[in-house]
Amino acid sequence: MKRALAALAVVVLVVSVATGVLIWRLTRDPAPKYPEISAYSHGKTTKVGPYRYCQVLNPTDCEVFGDQGELRVTTRGPVQLSVPPAISKAPWVLLRQYEDGDIVEEFRPGSRLAVTVPTMDPHRGRLTGIAVFLPTLVSVDGTEMPVPHAEWTVRTVWQ
Repeated sequence: MKRALAALAVVVLVVSVATGVLIWRLTRDPAPKYPEISAYSHGKTTKVGPYRYCQVLNPTDCEVFGDQGELRVTTRGPVQLSVPPAISKAPWVLLRQYEDGDIVEEFRPGSRLAVTVPTMDPHRGRLTGIAVFLPTLVSVDGTEMPVPHAEWTVRTVWQ
């Protein structure tokens, strides 16, 4: 009987310590409050939180963080942009900024988690940056127009 109680006490102690370690590990690096995007090129990844994040129903009530990712690029490979499900489950917009003009792509909810972005465009030159927007329809003088309520940006640095 004493051996059974001692074994039970050891099991309880081990489980308690394991639970404590698990809780410590999970709370050590809390999840970000807002979604982050990531951009990858040539073995390097940059993760960035929002540059600006506004209330969906009140796009003038914003938090401006000014976060901007930076990614080194070359002509030899594209940028792989990834957005989390929190962004992709809504309609979202990708702005590809090139030296001589921009390209805007719109994605339907749930359609894409990643996009490959060429660093060179034959008509627009070198890629200078990428921006991801979450639009909200607002009415201005009776006309509905999309206004971004959240924005993430990554600027490219050419090697």
